[in-house]
Amino acid sequence: MTLFPVILCGGSGSRLWPLSRDLYPKQFLSLTEADSMLQSTLRRAAKVSTQAPVLVSNEAHRFLVAEQARAAGIAVSDLILEPVARNTAPAIAAAAFRCLQQSPDALLLVMPSDQLITDQDGFGLAVSAAVASASTGRLVTFGVTPSFPATGYGYIRAAEKLSTDSVTAVAVAQFVEKPDEHKATEFLSTGQYLWNSGMFVFKAAVFLEELKKYAPEMYNTVEAAVQGGQSDLDFFRLSQADFAKSPSDSIDYAVMEKTEKASVVPLNLSWSDVGAWDAVWDESGKDAQGNALLGDVMSHDTRNSFVKSTSRMVATVGITDLVVVETPDAVLIAHKDKSQDVKKIVERLKAENRSEHKTHREVFRPWGSYDSIGNGTRFQVKRITVNPGARLSLQMHHHRAEHWIVVSGTARVRKGKEEFLMTENQSCYIAVGETHFLENPGVIPLELIEVQSGSYLGEDDIVRFEDRYGRL
Repeated sequence: MTLFPVILCGGSGSRLWPLSRDLYPKQFLSLTEADSMLQSTLRRAAKVSTQAPVLVSNEAHRFLVAEQARAAGIAVSDLILEPVARNTAPAIAAAAFRCLQQSPDALLLVMPSDQLITDQDGFGLAVSAAVASASTGRLVTFGVTPSFPATGYGYIRAAEKLSTDSVTAVAVAQFVEKPDEHKATEFLSTGQYLWNSGMFVFKAAVFLEELKKYAPEMYNTVEAAVQGGQSDLDFFRLSQADFAKSPSDSIDYAVMEKTEKASVVPLNLSWSDVGAWDAVWDESGKDAQGNALLGDVMSHDTRNSFVKSTSRMVATVGITDLVVVETPDAVLIAHKDKSQDVKKIVERLKAENRSEHKTHREVFRPWGSYDSIGNGTRFQVKRITVNPGARLSLQMHHHRAEHWIVVSGTARVRKGKEEFLMTENQSCYIAVGETHFLENPGVIPLELIEVQSGSYLGEDDIVRFEDRYGRL
């Protein structure tokens, strides 16, 4: 049997604002390691399976997912794009249908892209136990041995008392919603409850059989979405018309809570979904005063706090148990005990239609990135980075002119019918309505300053004529 790692790349991570944004959520962030959480998950998968992973992502994150996999040096066998969000069950079903096209006896190892597991050997043993059970037709999930009465996780009750000395699959008796602290404490005293990790191993065919049995409408619509899907560059786009008809449900509700084939393998290791800033503090290295200080930070009389600077010096004096996170366009100050409530700020930002919930000042594109470093009435200044070999679309603007100044690297420019190279300290002017493109023909990143001027400077003032990234 072939074990296909299936990595779910959705999620918004709103409790980790202001670092996590809608268009750059937590799975793409480097929080406690040099790698992003997605890259750590890809490396974890590569150690338990030689099969290239299948990734499931939404449309908006497709180039981020592809670029992070490339930067990690990990080839991807399939990158499935969800046209609309429909929760985990339809996403996993789409991956199951796609994997069956490659192998009729495909086994799936389903993992969220935003979890932290440091014990690779322990994880490998647990996966081996899950594979052995799944090979007999069981739907296996992983349950984390609880270290405290957590109220932020769902629980799994095993059918028998669990031993921390062995790693074997046991039958699931019940899935339990997030409890209050009293209930969570009771759960721990029984020795039968585990945190629900949201990871699974099962045969693709067995999972789809159970999905068809318990959620037939979902099965039919996802099957149609795969059959009506199309390849686009390195992506596979599910049929939007069919996938949008699918019910939106988690795999737990759609299948695992109903099936008689559910088993659980205990994970007796350090695990975190890093769901809020207090969890990031827990997993970070700390100084003698219990502080996790990241970036350009100066502290005095500061204890048990998490302070992160990304663009400027941050100083703290006389604080305890706080979270301070600085980004170029927003600063968060919160008590660690209130980390879960950061999402309420994000909800207000959305309600007031503010951009800070959606994007950072630096915005990533398939060709590189741009950082809006200054703006005013009728002008905007951006720092643009174009990756080696990458090219912006052939385009024009109705309302703005642009002036480009190369800071480093080499640019190939088309301006109207003219095409030429520019190097450091050279510049050019693009008039309103003039067709143009920008390309980096070199082997180092191209850095330039773009000065926009005009009556309207929105990103939607772009008419694309050619685009290698399929954004026409």
